[in-house]
Amino acid sequence: MSSRLANDVLEKIEPVDVTYYAKAQHRLDNLTKPKGSLGRLEEIAMRIVAISKNLKPSLKRKVIFTMAADHGVCEEGISAYPQEVTPQMVYNFLRGGAGINVLAKHVGAEVIVVDMGVKEKIVASGEKRFKDKKVNSGTKNFAKEQAMSREEALKSILGGIEVFEEAYSEKAIDIVGVGDMGIGNTTASSAIVAAITGEDAALVTGKGTGIDDTSYNRKIEVIKRALSLHNPNPKDPIDVLSKVGGFEIGGIAGVVLAAASKKVPVMVDGFIASCGALIAFEICRDVSDYMIFAHQSVEAGQLAILRHVNQKPLLNLEMRLGEGTGAALGIGIAEAAVKIFNEMATFSEAGVSEESS
Repeated sequence: MSSRLANDVLEKIEPVDVTYYAKAQHRLDNLTKPKGSLGRLEEIAMRIVAISKNLKPSLKRKVIFTMAADHGVCEEGISAYPQEVTPQMVYNFLRGGAGINVLAKHVGAEVIVVDMGVKEKIVASGEKRFKDKKVNSGTKNFAKEQAMSREEALKSILGGIEVFEEAYSEKAIDIVGVGDMGIGNTTASSAIVAAITGEDAALVTGKGTGIDDTSYNRKIEVIKRALSLHNPNPKDPIDVLSKVGGFEIGGIAGVVLAAASKKVPVMVDGFIASCGALIAFEICRDVSDYMIFAHQSVEAGQLAILRHVNQKPLLNLEMRLGEGTGAALGIGIAEAAVKIFNEMATFSEAGVSEESS
């Protein structure tokens, strides 16, 4: 990646120090419970200890970035909703009326809404929860031409890096969530997944916002046609992003990379957020250590991503809203895991007899 900022970020990403897993495991095994009895809560606690290199981790500042953009491929009739919904939902986020606002408040997380490429101009002057990183007014229709130029793809990733860095510079972030908003973005995500993993487009494409069978078959055909037309290079994630991607997907990848460079755990939302995480993973494999996948989306393409990055989600609530809603729930679970690790008594502290050998 050509930008100095991006290079600086990539240079700072390193695998987690595995010695912290052993240290965390030792404490967990000495808490007043049978070994391993808290299942994946223990796994999450160990991961956060290893990521932060802190045997007394804290998740005080929680930030969810909801990245918004429009998609030119909507011209092909692949969505149940018109593109006007994207800016309308951005304003709903800023008013606090969306699902992400409710769940973020529930877990004590901030929501920062980022315009990565909404077709309409968003007017939100003075709104601290809004960031303008617009690369362009939506992508082009990738059924006919590339979604964006390579330079725009890089700019979208840099936009994500910048919004994280800006928020982090104000006050350190302890855990970050990534989410999305953009009519047409499941089509872009399915195309990216098919291109990178080699899976058949029909197997990684779902019904998104709830399209009928006719639109669904059209959606699959559009993706297949675009992949044949542009032939994206699966070994070059920037090439894939530029040919069939979306600006918010690039922005999510940027947040993931920036968070990993600061040793901050990333709670990944559903399909589109997972697609952004996939781009980040293909840019730098070490980010896998920093990603926690919050939930399994009903979108089939996410399963292909999870297999590709060798991760399993925390929850399966049959969700498909996006916005970062699943990430908010995942952050709540992560905070519970950290509190167990920090606050639960050991056998010696509680004066409880340990199991006999």
